[in-house]
Amino acid sequence: MTRPALTARPRWIWAVWVTAALSTLPLIDGPVYGVLVPVSALAVATIPGALPARSRRSDRGDLLAIAALYIAVIALLRLAFVGFSTDNVVGLFLAFAAALLVGVAGPVVYTVWGRGRSLADIGLRTDNWRPAAGLALLFAAVQFALTLWGYDLPAPVDWVPLLVMALVVGVFESIFFRGFVQTRLEDQFGPVAGVAAAAALYGLYHVGYGMGAGEIVFLFGLGVVYGAAFALARNVLVLWPLLTPLGSFFANLEADDIELPWASIAGFADVLAVMLAVLWLAHRHERRRTKARSGPPQQATAKVP
Repeated sequence: MTRPALTARPRWIWAVWVTAALSTLPLIDGPVYGVLVPVSALAVATIPGALPARSRRSDRGDLLAIAALYIAVIALLRLAFVGFSTDNVVGLFLAFAAALLVGVAGPVVYTVWGRGRSLADIGLRTDNWRPAAGLALLFAAVQFALTLWGYDLPAPVDWVPLLVMALVVGVFESIFFRGFVQTRLEDQFGPVAGVAAAAALYGLYHVGYGMGAGEIVFLFGLGVVYGAAFALARNVLVLWPLLTPLGSFFANLEADDIELPWASIAGFADVLAVMLAVLWLAHRHERRRTKARSGPPQQATAKVP
């Protein structure tokens, strides 16, 4: 069953909050941002009518799937960035690519084949693409104006591969953390606890990249912002291909600690192609299942005079 998007009033409230939270990114120190933003979100959640009424349902299978896939992703990232590191570039890329693919293929296979649900159940939907696209443009415009507008880009070889990487990683993060983990946790524990828990898992997953505590606290706050943005439309289009890739791209430019050759674009393109192939197979399986449930068309019987 497709999770409903927010209705008009809570959508307006949370759209303003997300815009404000994005606007304060350059003004508030990282760890402080990671504390103040969730606290402000909790305050907004207390406004009458700000949260949708949603029934909870316990599903141990969903929790086990989240745990198994999350551990697999973290383990592969640690293998890539801590185990192989830049001393073994081939091993680093293969383990990194495997983590991204597990984070996309795992939820899709579990949702569509394992549980007989729809791709729309993890935010891959087209029925509400217009409001989702409008929100995506609003949030991305705010983030772009505050970060990349007038930014003095380095030579193309120093930023084009980073942009491609940000786009591919954005697919993984949007589907895994928002479409899958957040949706499932909201079903289990309600919207406040679900968004908070998904944001915490999002922040902690960066341990796989070797990040420290201060960065993880900041990313927890940013995860709350992305989680609230996703909940507005229940559509990954709100986050990708604009909002989250732009944020990741700017962060990598500012850090200036990743050097990718032109050849890496081909590698990320291969990863994206596999992701799209999995999504296409899932869509085809879903259509076949829908046709099978509807049964063969009934033949009209001619009336005998």
